[in-house]
Amino acid sequence: MKPVRWNGAMRSWTARGIAAGATLALGSGLLIAANPASAAAGCEVDYNVANQWPSGFTANVTITNLGDPIDGWTLEWDYANGQQITNGWSGSFSQSGSSVTVDNAGYNGQIAAGSSVSFGFNGSHSGTNDAPSTFTLNGVECTGEPTDDPTDDPTDEPTDDPTDDPTDEPTDDPTDEPTDDPTDEPTDEPTDDPTTDPGERVDNPFVGTDLYVNPVWSDNAAAEPGGDAVADVSTAVWLDRISAIEGNDSPTTGSMGLRDHLDEAVAQSDGDPMTIQVVIYNLPGRDCSALASHGTLGQEEIGKYKTDYIDVIADIMDDPEYSDLRIATIIEPDSLPNLVTNVGSRETATENCDIMLENGNYVEGVGYALSELGEIPNVYNYVDAGHHGWLGWDNNLGPSVEMFYEAANAAGATPDDVHGFIVNTANYSATVEPHFDVNDTVNGQQVRQSNWVDWNQFVGEQPFAQALRDEAVSVGFNSDIGMLIDTSRNGWGGPERPEGPSSSTDLNTFVDESRIDRRIHTGNWCNQSGAGMGERPTAEPAAGIDAYVWVKPPGESDGSSEEIDNDEGKGFDRMCDPTYGGNVRNGNSDTGALPDAPVSGHWFSAQFQELLANAYPPIN
Repeated sequence: MKPVRWNGAMRSWTARGIAAGATLALGSGLLIAANPASAAAGCEVDYNVANQWPSGFTANVTITNLGDPIDGWTLEWDYANGQQITNGWSGSFSQSGSSVTVDNAGYNGQIAAGSSVSFGFNGSHSGTNDAPSTFTLNGVECTGEPTDDPTDDPTDEPTDDPTDDPTDEPTDDPTDEPTDDPTDEPTDEPTDDPTTDPGERVDNPFVGTDLYVNPVWSDNAAAEPGGDAVADVSTAVWLDRISAIEGNDSPTTGSMGLRDHLDEAVAQSDGDPMTIQVVIYNLPGRDCSALASHGTLGQEEIGKYKTDYIDVIADIMDDPEYSDLRIATIIEPDSLPNLVTNVGSRETATENCDIMLENGNYVEGVGYALSELGEIPNVYNYVDAGHHGWLGWDNNLGPSVEMFYEAANAAGATPDDVHGFIVNTANYSATVEPHFDVNDTVNGQQVRQSNWVDWNQFVGEQPFAQALRDEAVSVGFNSDIGMLIDTSRNGWGGPERPEGPSSSTDLNTFVDESRIDRRIHTGNWCNQSGAGMGERPTAEPAAGIDAYVWVKPPGESDGSSEEIDNDEGKGFDRMCDPTYGGNVRNGNSDTGALPDAPVSGHWFSAQFQELLANAYPPIN
């Protein structure tokens, strides 16, 4: 099984390495002429057209600081063919004619030496969409070269005086031979190369690493027509009950337990850095608002959760045999946000969520998982934080972050045990809506007022994740936390994907014709018809985002479309029934769920085929 090597950039060109006039083939099949970004000593710019249609495009830009630390930045460039920026994120944008200026956002103004920041935007074009040829950072042109003075160059060369040349000859005195010992060669390599010490703790565990390919999912995918094209993509390992730790011969996990996966990850790494993602998903009274993902532990079984589940997992992960792995844990999807949105006097409240709020076992369980797993040096904890269609309103986002902070200080945990958060786990929300922004207006009305957006503060996961990160830092989480976005099923490609913004002047028509997220309602979450695989795993795709990841393995069901007996504690949720007219959580809308679905976590061939066909970027 060949692991996927990441370099943090896909379908992009940088300020060095692309010849002038070169043509790049993008994943969408479009050809875009690119000129090299010639920039200053001290910086490098990676300008990436992620998506393009006849009248517009989406681009992501990454600035890498090759010089001294920067506190506050302005990036400038000129377009040669009249491109215009329509809206952007993670920066402050202005444009005069062909000249574009982007200033840092409040949270990403500092760039340490050797570090990067990213931002993105949507733009329009009418001709050839060439990349800018030159970028300047704080008035200095970026050339992709370090700031070392040329007089320092000799330090990279052998220190031997030319008069010592004979020491390189075979006739040298043996006492001189150690200077040519191969063990000295690493001094010519960068000292921060991650391959020098795979077990060293890093700021972002997804940079400079291979990603673990789960052989069980890979085999299931490869068995599907066309599935070979994605069988080498990394997906997470889900530990959704105690028996999964040892392996329980389920249809999707096979007989591989946690130790089997870690052994396989070591084998795949072959000595290079390797990241494996493990979902911790077994709280007492799990997922109190959705029957399809209920678990095997009762609402009061917090002791069993600790001793039979978390302690066992921690003991395995702490084995020295796995100390060189980077283990990214996804902590309890669909848990803590329920204690904010589905309790008390809210019309979305459920009795089960009220019980879990009162008994405190979600907070206790998450805190205990963070504490025990956070003690392991090579484990990186990412707490699940819902998605924008759940927490994107002000009265949900702030209280949810406060709930996260409470859990991060419970059961022996501290905020230091939280490496970051993940959004959109096993969900379908678009990473970015390319054709409109939440602040846009149509015929004098804000997009936020539309039925689809419903006064939400966000229309995509990336701006939501960045805002949640800022909120988390403001309440006491560490300033270096990073975010993950699950992009496994939010591509929304295929024939129904809009190629550009609608021309309608009616607000709701404009939004419905422009949005790439084709769900009936953002509250729909089960086996969504029309969905497609999204962006393939990518490190550092935007400011504050550690990675796009595939946590939910495409082709594994969200829940059964009818009652199915099982021994996994999973019930029948009407949100998985395509004939159901909905409830208050999805605006009493149709569910948009696929028919004939198996129990959650089981292989669903029809869903896999639809996700493959509607992938965006397309699967070639």
